[in-house]
Amino acid sequence: MNGKLKLATVWLDGCSGCHMSFLDIDERLLDVAALADLVYSPLVDAKEFPEMVDIALIEGAVSSEDDYHKIRHVRAHTRILVSLGDCAVTANVPAMRNRFKVEEVLDRAYFENATLNQQIPVEVIPPLRKQSIPVHQVVAVDVFVPGCPPSADIIFYAVTELLAGRTPDLRTRTHFGA
Repeated sequence: MNGKLKLATVWLDGCSGCHMSFLDIDERLLDVAALADLVYSPLVDAKEFPEMVDIALIEGAVSSEDDYHKIRHVRAHTRILVSLGDCAVTANVPAMRNRFKVEEVLDRAYFENATLNQQIPVEVIPPLRKQSIPVHQVVAVDVFVPGCPPSADIIFYAVTELLAGRTPDLRTRTHFGA
């Protein structure tokens, strides 16, 4: 074991903008890599969430049954869980569907807006939950990093503070939608 902390990133129902901002850290990713191993992420090959990680950055809202089970599993195997971006913090854009019934959303997507193969997929698309909700309504969250998406500078600050054993003070650094 190399003694470095274990870092994970998880993508729930979101646009991947937060992961793109994470990558926009650019050469500072080397600074993060010196302190932590990225052990799970849509950015790496690992398919199974490790037994325990030190820090998990969660992007996206909890909108499907898969999201719900994934975030509960991740929380059980994570020391510090971070809601990264407005979708994870407030459900943001995914929650725009909340005023409609799930059946109406599926009908709109797979029948009204489709010209070919009009049917609701049952093998690839996980069942939707009644509402899209923020991560903290399902599991305990340790750190909230708002923004849509948070800037690379904010993400770098938050991650390096956490890797140094400190809680990042984001009160004057970021806000919703920025």
